[in-house]
Amino acid sequence: MKKLFSKVCLLGMTVLLVLAFSGCTAKPDSSSKKSDGKQVLKLNNGSEPTSFNPPIGFDAYSWNALNNLMEGLTRLGKDNSPHPAAASKWDVSPDGKTYTFHIRENAKWDNGDDLTAGDFEYAWKQLLNPKTASPAAFLGYLIKGGEAYNLNKGSADDVQVKAEDDKTLKVTLNAPQSYFLNMISNPAFFPVNKKVAEKDSKWYANAKTFVGNGPFKLASWKHDANMVFKKSSTYWDKKTVKLDEVDWAMVNDTNTEYQMYKTGELDVASVPPDLSDQLFKEGKVKVGQQAGTYFFSMNVKMKPFDNAKIRRAFALAVDNKKIVNYVVKQKNDPAYGFVSPGFKDPSGEDFRAHNGNLYKYDPKAAKKLLAEGMKEEGITKLPPVTLTYNTTDINKSIAETVQEMYKQNLGVSIKLANMEWNVYGVDQKRGKFQFSRGSFLADYGDPINFLENFITGMPMNSMQWSNKEYDRLLKEAKNEKDDTKRYALMYQAEKLLMKEMPLFPVYFYNQSELQSSKVKGIVRHPVGYMELKWATKSN
Repeated sequence: MKKLFSKVCLLGMTVLLVLAFSGCTAKPDSSSKKSDGKQVLKLNNGSEPTSFNPPIGFDAYSWNALNNLMEGLTRLGKDNSPHPAAASKWDVSPDGKTYTFHIRENAKWDNGDDLTAGDFEYAWKQLLNPKTASPAAFLGYLIKGGEAYNLNKGSADDVQVKAEDDKTLKVTLNAPQSYFLNMISNPAFFPVNKKVAEKDSKWYANAKTFVGNGPFKLASWKHDANMVFKKSSTYWDKKTVKLDEVDWAMVNDTNTEYQMYKTGELDVASVPPDLSDQLFKEGKVKVGQQAGTYFFSMNVKMKPFDNAKIRRAFALAVDNKKIVNYVVKQKNDPAYGFVSPGFKDPSGEDFRAHNGNLYKYDPKAAKKLLAEGMKEEGITKLPPVTLTYNTTDINKSIAETVQEMYKQNLGVSIKLANMEWNVYGVDQKRGKFQFSRGSFLADYGDPINFLENFITGMPMNSMQWSNKEYDRLLKEAKNEKDDTKRYALMYQAEKLLMKEMPLFPVYFYNQSELQSSKVKGIVRHPVGYMELKWATKSN
């Protein structure tokens, strides 16, 4: 994060969440509507969290909540850089590969147990355990022995994460990486209470059994309806926490969310596209930076997207500027490369500015490429094409717009299909979709996080794309300690990705939202997660 933005924040992941919303209208628990003088913050999570098990809940619906129920060795501060959290300090070896973390003596779980280095060792090895099948496991590949264990080529004992004693954790990396301390603030690296988990394998599934170590405690959880957090009495820095309670609704329609905001049932809400112009003009919308990309994925193992020219035709036929200006209407920037703005290379140049626009909207060229691709395939008519997206009002509008663009620019009619997020996310990662909506929000502050998603076999590589040269470039970048050389490899990799076009970006995320004037101090990192530790609400 040190080389990221000077100022950062995440779609609260509210905007993220907004972009992933579907159609439920569950409201907060009515029992918490009266604050009785307490500071009660009312938020919307958009949908049911995928999981509160740190290695599994690898998405926006889980991140924002989990980040406030738990805490890793480091935590992103108000300056968006990593600060001591569960670890009070750490030592780094001269070669930059070995970190020794010292766990706070007063760090505890909310059931009263001491937080130990063993809890981190247990959790990180569960992240990498192939039986866990964590979509975030790749983040641990920079740890020596991590990748081999996850790919069934090594054992847990080979993973260089070891509790030296109850309060000392030693971690050895394959190569020095400047983003390591930023990365381990990610919920995937949160600890797990080993005693609790070994006694109950589903400890994370409901409020009665959930055990956290963060600023808040999970007080209640009505699945697919709402959650209530209470200030933790065991958190090491509880004096900093001012909120008494956080009530989370699960509403996935932006218009319903907005109405709840207007009536005071929510303190924060996303901006309905239909009211966007008015609300922006009135100055009621807060806009912050967000490191992430909205895109469409084309499965290269399914026709017609096994042909590169046809893939490129589908990309060039979509007018990203029109989608941003007339459909999304959240002041986003159209994207013509995958890595979002905000990452500075060693010379101080922004990654996106250096690599520039790697393609452009060109319906004439798109039609020509489509004809050439169909000729190569020996066909005069495309096979049926279905664009699948997870259910939200915004995703639906974008999909319908893309559908119309293909009809106008390519003379191609495509079908649309949608499904709820939890099912959609699983099926997409399994490569079941021919053509689908994708989104990426950075897990940590480095552009390699964007690009590593498309290495052969990675969970987010839903397009089933594989390229040996791309894999080589990313492998070299991951093991390169010289940042100038590392960025050069990443620049080359992104150009190759966009040349092969197994996906095409539409726009870069930002964080546009409405927030009550009574609420202060919510921190939203461009690369990171919503922070309520410093939030306050006046009555």
